[in-house]
Amino acid sequence: MPEIRAETMTVNMGPQHPSTHGVLRLVLELDGETVLSASPTIGFLHTGIEKTAEQKKWQQVIPLVERMDYLSAQSNSMAFCMSAERLLGLELPQRVKDIRVLIAELQRINSHLVWLGTHGMEVGAVSVMLYCFRERELLLNINELLAGFRMFPSYMRIGGLREDLPRTFHQTVREFLDRLGPKLDEYEDLLTQNEIYLKRTRGVGVISKDDAVAWSLVGPIARASGLDYDVRKYFPYLGYETYQFDVPTRTAGDAYARYQIRVAEMRESLKICRQALERIPPIGPYAIDDPRITPPPKDRVYTEMEALIQHFLIYSQGFTVPAGEAYVPVEGPRGEQGFMVISDGTNRPWRVKSRAPSLLACQALEKMIVGGLIADVIAVIGSIDVVMGDVDR
Repeated sequence: MPEIRAETMTVNMGPQHPSTHGVLRLVLELDGETVLSASPTIGFLHTGIEKTAEQKKWQQVIPLVERMDYLSAQSNSMAFCMSAERLLGLELPQRVKDIRVLIAELQRINSHLVWLGTHGMEVGAVSVMLYCFRERELLLNINELLAGFRMFPSYMRIGGLREDLPRTFHQTVREFLDRLGPKLDEYEDLLTQNEIYLKRTRGVGVISKDDAVAWSLVGPIARASGLDYDVRKYFPYLGYETYQFDVPTRTAGDAYARYQIRVAEMRESLKICRQALERIPPIGPYAIDDPRITPPPKDRVYTEMEALIQHFLIYSQGFTVPAGEAYVPVEGPRGEQGFMVISDGTNRPWRVKSRAPSLLACQALEKMIVGGLIADVIAVIGSIDVVMGDVDR
């Protein structure tokens, strides 16, 4: 009887494949339908944002960093601003801190809605995508109300916020929060006990607690494996220690557990948003009262020479930041993110280096998909929620 020869096949998934969530390329070695090895390849989207930031004045960096993890724009700009504020030794008004908390939690819900909709669509639950984007549109409307832009509001500023809240802000946010709770129930009705969804996600892309630590995984991926690490609890900032919320965890470490974590996180963000909204008075300071950093009000610019000069200097020369280095992490939608900011005492940063949770998630892809089926690769990539703009900086 002739000897049967077994051959493996090497295929490329991506970088143009829509389910790789950007230009991620996977070189897969297959034995039939089983994945024997996987090599994630990155760099196709490289933007050079970190290097470009060295050529910009401090406030000009904010629109750049918002475009790295484009589903976490507000968290990115907040992390950068907080690192610069530490170098400047600024203490923000409490109202500004509460507004930042509210905006960051709305951004977390926004990001998770995009994840849930696209992930559901990739495993066959197309209806979920339509439901999630319906609510996400309302969040984009809030961004537009806040700053005139839907995706990248650039509302954060070193020293506070760009301008005060619009008059209808409280009412609009409250209406959204009242609406979202029942809608989350709808999403769970569609997916949580859905047999097809369970078969596509349970036991798929499993990563243990020890491996999550070894691969430096953070955010929902780590919490789905049993780690309770959350920057808001371990290294509180903006007064998060005064808010009542829980850090949901699971132990299965699979794609289904990651789904459960993100839905639970949206419910916790709802709690935080309600608390923050109650704390924010309609009128109050929206930036620190420091003429070196904060431009004067327009009515003063038009009537006082000193204010006009101050306005001109801030917008033409910027401001200097004392020499030193700082890293202030925040809990973004994908986990701990932050910016290592180094200043040489000039009006431009000497170095800006991002800690990107998506890059670490890409590293661990091989661990999650080897030994599984090629059809499960789609579910695993979707479950880790990578944003390639966050990886290729």
